[in-house]
Amino acid sequence: QVQLVESGGGLAQTGGSLRLSCVVSGGTFSSYALAWFRQAPGRGRERVASINPSGSTTFYGDFVKGRFTCSRDNAKNTYYLQMNSLKPDDTAIYYCKANYLGRYDYWGQGTQVTVSS
Repeated sequence: QVQLVESGGGLAQTGGSLRLSCVVSGGTFSSYALAWFRQAPGRGRERVASINPSGSTTFYGDFVKGRFTCSRDNAKNTYYLQMNSLKPDDTAIYYCKANYLGRYDYWGQGTQVTVSS
């Protein structure tokens, strides 16, 4: 059974930083493509960033480019999202997702990020 547990959310001020972590258990971590999504109240879930299994390719939503960086540590089964220059619009629940072979998706329970103005 694959489980994802996010942590690192909380309250930050505008311009501040937070680092989210996603620990994945079950299966082979290095075989998963990983992504961070977020969902703000009244809005749909949107992809923030993603990384391929080897870590050689990343994707970022236009709204976070230059501010957020994702990375993975295959030795620790952990996926990270470093968030800098935070804005109130970044306030959302952040979810981690693992994808196996382009077919199977596994989601974490989410972690709340709140950015005060």
